[in-house]
Amino acid sequence: MPSPAPLSGSQIREKFLAFFEAQAHKRLPSASLVPEDPTVLLTIAGMLPFKPIFLGQQAPATPRATTSQKCIRTNDIENVGRTKRHHTFFEMLGNFSFGDYFKKEAIAWAWKLSTDPEVGFGLDPKNIAVSVFESDDEAFTIWRDQVGVPEHRIKRMGEADNFWVSGPTGPCGPCSELYYDFFPNQEGEVDLEDDERFIEFYNLVFMQYNRDANGNLTPLQNQNIDTGMGLERMAQILQKVPNNYETDLIFPIIKTAADIAQVDYAKADEKTKISLKVIGDHVRAVVHLIADGVTASNLGRGYILRRLIRRVVRHGRLIGIVGEFTTKVAEMAIILSEAIYSNVRDRADYIKSELQREEAQFLKTLERGEKLLAEILAKNPQQISGADAFVLYDTFGFPLELTQEIAEEHGISVDINGFEVEMEKQRERARAAHETIDLTVQGSIDSLAEKVQKTEFLGYQNSASTAQVEALLVAGKVVETASAGDEVQILLDRTPFYAESGGQIGDRGYFSGDDLLVRITDVKKESDFFVHFGRVERGILKAGQTVSATIDQACRRRAQANHSATHLLQAALKTLIDPSISQAGSLVDFDRLRFDFNCPRPLTADEVAQVESQVNTWIAEAHGAVVAEMPIADAKAKGATAMFGEKYGDVVRVVDFPGVSMELCGGTHVSNTAEIGAFKIISEAGVASGIRRIEAVSGPAILDYLNLRDRVVRDLSDRFKVKPEEVLDRVSTLQEELKTSQKQLDALKAELAIAKSDSLASQAEAIGDFRILVARLDGVDAASLTTAGDRLAQKLGDGAAVVLASATDDGKVSLVAAFGKATIAKGLQAGKFIGAIAKLCGGGGGGKPNLAQAGGRDASKLDEAIAAAKTQLKGAIG
Repeated sequence: MPSPAPLSGSQIREKFLAFFEAQAHKRLPSASLVPEDPTVLLTIAGMLPFKPIFLGQQAPATPRATTSQKCIRTNDIENVGRTKRHHTFFEMLGNFSFGDYFKKEAIAWAWKLSTDPEVGFGLDPKNIAVSVFESDDEAFTIWRDQVGVPEHRIKRMGEADNFWVSGPTGPCGPCSELYYDFFPNQEGEVDLEDDERFIEFYNLVFMQYNRDANGNLTPLQNQNIDTGMGLERMAQILQKVPNNYETDLIFPIIKTAADIAQVDYAKADEKTKISLKVIGDHVRAVVHLIADGVTASNLGRGYILRRLIRRVVRHGRLIGIVGEFTTKVAEMAIILSEAIYSNVRDRADYIKSELQREEAQFLKTLERGEKLLAEILAKNPQQISGADAFVLYDTFGFPLELTQEIAEEHGISVDINGFEVEMEKQRERARAAHETIDLTVQGSIDSLAEKVQKTEFLGYQNSASTAQVEALLVAGKVVETASAGDEVQILLDRTPFYAESGGQIGDRGYFSGDDLLVRITDVKKESDFFVHFGRVERGILKAGQTVSATIDQACRRRAQANHSATHLLQAALKTLIDPSISQAGSLVDFDRLRFDFNCPRPLTADEVAQVESQVNTWIAEAHGAVVAEMPIADAKAKGATAMFGEKYGDVVRVVDFPGVSMELCGGTHVSNTAEIGAFKIISEAGVASGIRRIEAVSGPAILDYLNLRDRVVRDLSDRFKVKPEEVLDRVSTLQEELKTSQKQLDALKAELAIAKSDSLASQAEAIGDFRILVARLDGVDAASLTTAGDRLAQKLGDGAAVVLASATDDGKVSLVAAFGKATIAKGLQAGKFIGAIAKLCGGGGGGKPNLAQAGGRDASKLDEAIAAAKTQLKGAIG
């Protein structure tokens, strides 16, 4: 009787979840790969969604849970495809207890699930070995006496292998791991570090202690269970394949890539197999990342996505795939996942468009960078220099890790230190280019840190207060007094002035006292101190003096309106465009606002109008602001939006416009959306790959904006002698007239160039059957020069070799080469020939073998270039 077919990956997942449902666990869906915790980049483990519960920050909704959790890890990305089990994307099957059951039940169920052929996976007990923490006698005894595992197959291991911690302090506890033994009949003590013989497939974490700052362990009041079984590893075991990649979870993707490359995986060499495995693994990762709302960029998780896509593309090139292919392999990954993760099918079109865009962009980068890197490698260097690696990175956009990867394939390394030196030089150049006057006074403030108390901020409640001058600086140096005309930096013991942070500009205002007036133009935060930048307008300011500090309330109201408008704008974008949109940066000024967000495509004009309308609707609805401070876990539980990349403390400030927007924010805001008045989007544009920017105005700034536009329209009306509503039609008419005139002018230029060139035909020099003509036609534009060159070549016949050149008054050069069939048969190609000649004039170019054009920047070298062209043509033809 034939043995039953092995379980598929889907069946393994379902059997695990059903088993624990039968043990009263609640089946929960996988959380997103983008975690709610803003301090974590990606979901890296099955327990991450439950971290607040394990840390005691949140009460569990259920005492027992089971999940199949999508995970991403890139810390071992170099090993993907090279080992049997390393992945970037994987699924972690888990069962969890939140203060309900503990070691006895967790161990018993793990054994039953692993070995029972009816309700579990039916593994032979002889093929299972286990590990326990070296001092965990309780777990050791349960395995030996209650489960019946032979003592010699229970391995005690140290803290590095079998003790779980959440950080330097907090909940922690010993682990017990289950290993599958591929060769159970070998004698002697089991060596669980032997990867060829053993594979760890199930990890049981017993969270039973709390570790304090001194390293002391005390028992937790509630003992928790956190387990993880690798789906891909269990599939390898049950499907009896040599590695995780050849399971039904991944291999169909590999097969699709192999078919595109016309490669037989079974007969392929090891290098090709590695590339196919990388493609199979990474495509799963990018499909799920994009489905969960990550867009490719140069920041954070967006950079991880971009890096994975680029590795897929490059490994496709390594196995012979020409052109775009990622969408085809992505479709197979979607097919494999859609039954359990429906969002991949729902967002299939979006996933493919993102992949197609990134692949097309990177193919251009790859072609340019590979060409230069090949030239570098052709010199057989011992190491790729940091300078060369930086040129690849800075000029061609070639990622450093890709340079390292290619260098490794050639058995050499990259000078990373040298690369960092070049990178720092670039930073210095950037700083020098933007540097005017150093106002950071950081050095002086650092020296004051131990002497001056941190600034108390009063600005959420007060617009004015008395304060004491704690320190006074002029030209970056600490002084005791400052007089009228001095530019100063002032530290107060307390202040109503908001310091620039979170994208919001610092307050303006003034300090006053007896015969004293200091105008404050900016406020910045340095560590715990608010630094007020200003100018003494009247009197003398002294350290230790008490002053009245008053903000400019008109400016503050404008900033508040713009800041609250950014919150409404983000909510509108999430509601109307894509819920995965997140803030990538912002600027809140007194006169305008700017909001950067992750989005892979431009917004349509209709979408921009809808977003603007939605924000204005919320403004008109007069939503009151509710501002509160609370533990960060509570804020996240309420659904507050956090800005990615921002660091938050244990207690956060939440700005909530109920029913519209709730964000973690330390800025100043209106108390009611009606105070914003109105909102107008000025522009929407891309600022980086995957990052869009909206610029807008709100409140009083809208009147300024409309007044400016009104003046422009009235001025145009006067100039065109038409009504304001007729300006657009008049401009359109003028544009059409200009196009017609330009066409006529171009035609006249072409006729003039042809007329000039016709007189040149008789100057062609005959060499056998060939006719060489090299000449200047100054004042002729590039298009007309090309027309003239083509006409001359036709006149001179198959043996034509024509080179024409033109220089303009601004020093620019145009060059054209036109060759006949016989000339091309001699091995000359117009594109390559004229491109080389153009380099003599500081330019370049190319084109077809019979007709090509080029340009240059240095007209003083044109005669030299023409002479070189004539010499080279004669040499090639003669």
